[in-house]
Amino acid sequence: MIILVLNCGSSSIKYQVIDMRDNNDHDLLAKGQIERIGLPDGVLTHKPPGKEKFELVKDIPDHTAGISLIIKTLTDESTGVLNTLSDIKAVGHRVAHGGEYFSESAVIDKDVIKKIESCFELAPLHNPAHMKGIMAIENIIPGIPQVAVFDTSFHQSMPAQSYLYALPYKYYEDFRVRKFGFHGTSHKYVAQKACQMTGIDFNHSKIITCHIGNGGSVTAIVNGKSFDTSMGFTPVDGLVMGTRVGSVDPGALLFIANKEGINLNKMNDIINKESGVLGITGISSDMRDIEHAAAEGNDRARLALDIYNTRIKKFVGAYAAEMQGLDLLVFTGGVGENESSLRSFVCEGLEFMGVEIDESVNQGLRGKDTVISKPESKVKIVLATTNEELVIAADTYRLANKAR
Repeated sequence: MIILVLNCGSSSIKYQVIDMRDNNDHDLLAKGQIERIGLPDGVLTHKPPGKEKFELVKDIPDHTAGISLIIKTLTDESTGVLNTLSDIKAVGHRVAHGGEYFSESAVIDKDVIKKIESCFELAPLHNPAHMKGIMAIENIIPGIPQVAVFDTSFHQSMPAQSYLYALPYKYYEDFRVRKFGFHGTSHKYVAQKACQMTGIDFNHSKIITCHIGNGGSVTAIVNGKSFDTSMGFTPVDGLVMGTRVGSVDPGALLFIANKEGINLNKMNDIINKESGVLGITGISSDMRDIEHAAAEGNDRARLALDIYNTRIKKFVGAYAAEMQGLDLLVFTGGVGENESSLRSFVCEGLEFMGVEIDESVNQGLRGKDTVISKPESKVKIVLATTNEELVIAADTYRLANKAR
């Protein structure tokens, strides 16, 4: 079954085309993205494996036009990987927020659409864009099965002591103010992969997964279910990130707002777009730039790395205590997969917990599924590459077949 996977942002669309024969047998046919939707000189980048990258610059007024361009590129004689539009049998969508409605992926129907729309206020930058993609497919390929795969669904298994804030309870009842967590698709995927690599039983184990990229989160998984996670009501909570502040005393934000006369919209920009390692260093939100500056002796870059890494270690220790043990520690994401120094920092000093990293394996290791713990380590440590698009395709394959 050929599946089109879409991740629609406010002005972008990332896509992959995957031929799913079963969950363990699949081929990537093409991947790419469209940027600058609604702006002059939109850009399509299209890359089938084993072929040259194709780029096209043209105005792309909206998501329907963008998806139409993707489909045209996929079926074109020179750039295409499909014979006709009918080769696509189902479409899977990444949807950021499913609220408390969805504990798993869902075939999109009128009821699912209504529930996704009801979460617009919880994810105002993401869910409306995802809905544009869903509606565009309905216009271009009416009647084709569509599946929504939610970033939040894996975390719906968290107990109340993990997801409730100590705010007046009415704010949870009236406005759904609680921890939702994100990156759930990635956390579940790499935990299952790491269990396969180490022989650990996913459904009878205690696992911590560290998804570390420009955005990052740590999740505690008990017996195959999310038990706690570092991101909260929004993705700004938890770890220090590229531009997000992570956990901070809300009193400090009130103090700053009062001192500078800052309104809520400006404060939202500060904690989401101007903080994190960018805010500390004033250099960049890209960890590669921070690493380079630190190596050249920049003190604030070195400080940013220490704060960034220490926050991850804090969550690892806290979640091991919360779960009352640990069997498996997993690193993934663009930074987690490629920065051996981060993995070293997080694991150093945790020998008392049974965490013993093998530096002869870890050092210089980038983007390759590998067990990086010492053979005698009680806790297995794994670098596991994530593939959220494959998870979306697998869920779409399963649910579209079931719907038929």
